[in-house]
Amino acid sequence: MAGATGASGGFEPAGLSMVVGLGNPGDKYRNTRHNIGFDCISLLHEQMGKPSLQAKFESLLVRGVLAGRDVCLVWPQTFMNCSGRAVAQIARFYKIPVENILVVCDDLSLPLGKLRLRRSGSSGGQKGLGDILNSLGTQDVPRLRIGIDSTPDGWETVDFVLSRFNSQEKPLVASALATASDAIGCWLREGIEVAMNRFNAGRG
Repeated sequence: MAGATGASGGFEPAGLSMVVGLGNPGDKYRNTRHNIGFDCISLLHEQMGKPSLQAKFESLLVRGVLAGRDVCLVWPQTFMNCSGRAVAQIARFYKIPVENILVVCDDLSLPLGKLRLRRSGSSGGQKGLGDILNSLGTQDVPRLRIGIDSTPDGWETVDFVLSRFNSQEKPLVASALATASDAIGCWLREGIEVAMNRFNAGRG
């Protein structure tokens, strides 16, 4: 959550939040299934008005206002499996607590376009998320998973996640990204519990 629950029981956002999209850098990986986290953060960047990006902490990042909150958007440039190195550097520099970090990543176990918000838990085999959990030393890192479908018969998983969405899938992906941006805005304004209740409901 991007804040805390006060004595009155209401959500009280506090300090800087970080939203991290997972993916691989470079044109070779652009718009692949594995890069849907990057795509989500890019949509948020557009909603911010596309302020200039900075290249530091082995990432591209930008700080601005989203849903009325002070937010740092992050695209790690370390390649997926080493994402934790970049995220840990940024968290330390800006003194961002883990509850104010949201990781957006692909998920093979969810149907295409389905969303799943969680406050904590294991990586579920997502190696970028796993590296972040290891680097931060905790599983209590909020995450938003976006379904990309399971590996089809006859495919190697590595080939499937690095494939691009076909023309029939693209409208569903665009809708999922729009909903994901709404979920992130809800997380920023109202916290993880409200966002989970609102955006996980009826999503399998």
